[in-house]
Amino acid sequence: MPEMTGGVFWEHLHRLVAGGLVLIFGISTWLTKDATSERPWIFRACLAGMGLLIIQSIFGGLTVIYRLPDLISTTHLGLAFLFLVLVTILASATGPIPKVESHHPERKDSITIFASASAALIFVQSLIGGLVRHMDAGMACPDAPLCLGELVPPLVNPTITLHFTHRLIGILTAVTIISLSFWIIRISAPKPLRVLGLFASALVITQVVIGFVSVLTSLSVIPVSLHTLLAAGILATLVRLATLAQLSPQPISPTSKMRAG
Repeated sequence: MPEMTGGVFWEHLHRLVAGGLVLIFGISTWLTKDATSERPWIFRACLAGMGLLIIQSIFGGLTVIYRLPDLISTTHLGLAFLFLVLVTILASATGPIPKVESHHPERKDSITIFASASAALIFVQSLIGGLVRHMDAGMACPDAPLCLGELVPPLVNPTITLHFTHRLIGILTAVTIISLSFWIIRISAPKPLRVLGLFASALVITQVVIGFVSVLTSLSVIPVSLHTLLAAGILATLVRLATLAQLSPQPISPTSKMRAG
């Protein structure tokens, strides 16, 4: 145990939490083998998660050894978000799955596809955000909502281009997620799915605001950290939405029972 002061505190705490995560997920994987024997895919997904954690640990070590290289550090973030996707699916599949009543059960597949596409967008946006951070492009456009005082700045170097791309995809992602939320409400989707859609919209609006605050405060630690946390929250919410839409059982109506009889 080093002396837990300054940056050492956060770096070593990160390692300790990572070790605890490996231990907890390892126990979960062991318990899953017998508890979900009727659904073997869950155990296989847990094994894949253990593999992801091992690879993640390796990239974490490489990040330190090679002193935060851009691509390795961004890959480290990407693996963390992939693991988040996996455990969200597992938690949703093994936890209570609400029965949903819908006049159009076939639309659940459409919700799954739309939510999954939105989750893919936020994942890509998070990777670009990681590159923005590690390539020191966070202040390439020091103003907001304009960039260098213009709607479209002169893309004269990689840092400005990367920063502006992050903003553009951020807008696209926000519009997509808010559109998903309104669409779920318009088709009268089941309440659990509507709540998740509205929650994702609220998170993404907050995320946009925090992104601008991060720039206007010259990348202060709290808003920048909150920006990453909100990205993870949006991703987990969308993955849960897609998973529940796919796995939620459709109650059998009395008419269906009579037909079955």
